[in-house]
Amino acid sequence: MTTTRATTAQAKTQQAQTIAVEVKAIEQVTPLIKHFTLAAADGAALPAFSGGSHIIVVLRGATRVYRNPYSLLGSPHHLDTYEIGVRRMEESRGGSRFLHENVSVGSRLEIAHPVNLFALAKIARKQLLIAGGVGITPFLAQLEDLRGGAAPYELHYSVRSPEHAAFLPRLREREGDRVHMYYDSESHAIDFDGLLSHQPLGTHVYVCGPAGLINRVLTTAKRWGWPDSHVHSEQFSAPPVGDAFEVFLARTKVTVRVPPDQSLLESIEAAGVEVPYLCRGGVCGFCHTRVLELDGELTHNDHFLSDVEKSRGKSIMPCVSRAHCRSLVLDL
Repeated sequence: MTTTRATTAQAKTQQAQTIAVEVKAIEQVTPLIKHFTLAAADGAALPAFSGGSHIIVVLRGATRVYRNPYSLLGSPHHLDTYEIGVRRMEESRGGSRFLHENVSVGSRLEIAHPVNLFALAKIARKQLLIAGGVGITPFLAQLEDLRGGAAPYELHYSVRSPEHAAFLPRLREREGDRVHMYYDSESHAIDFDGLLSHQPLGTHVYVCGPAGLINRVLTTAKRWGWPDSHVHSEQFSAPPVGDAFEVFLARTKVTVRVPPDQSLLESIEAAGVEVPYLCRGGVCGFCHTRVLELDGELTHNDHFLSDVEKSRGKSIMPCVSRAHCRSLVLDL
């Protein structure tokens, strides 16, 4: 996996400065995915971004605030609006459900400035894109960047059935035979070995979607000798529910109770303590926090720490990870 890193100071600046936006359009593109079009509330142009970027959407409910990451899927060349695709999660803690049920055309929201942790490699001889389900969203903007360039590219898009193929008419119209579709309902799966064993030297592969798809691509690429620098993946994790627990913040001398349906990061923020972040999905590593004391077990759900680091129990990503413990002390 490769990501783009920024400084902690930049992360704090980006999370502190939000942009007020208005929902201009909503489209139900699959039974589970809604397509939202957002414009700056003051009518100004929105900040520039590149394919693979995401924004944090701030959702202020009656009793709590959600901050969820969503990939930008519109054209980076048109900054009058941003577009995001939101899949309603069956076991949502409330963020995706809030967008699906409580947000309508004309609603006002807040968003953070775009961040790109899934950028295209400019030196690639060929670009190979692999998407599963709602993982298609970052590729829509990347395709806008790729169109008209010198490097060849192709998209392989796997969904459970035709009605779940989000944005397929747009893809067919703009990309034609560069789009290869696969439907689980028709027992038509991607041949990962065939796809990754016969690419020209200098090809970069990108994958976004469910964990199973990403793991298949990563393990197949490793088996065929792909260098790590040529394999890119993105998988934002939603913070899972879990047991309630308490954490003591050593530097600020604050005890925080983490309820079952709230993440550790959200609970710390609700207590008035700031933690730097960029993705809130267990990818970027900016909320990396040292564990000073632990009487129990950590439940790691991030994609940043190595297996060795997780086994040591000395670090946690509070955006998505939790604890099952009697005592936890963090360096915050």
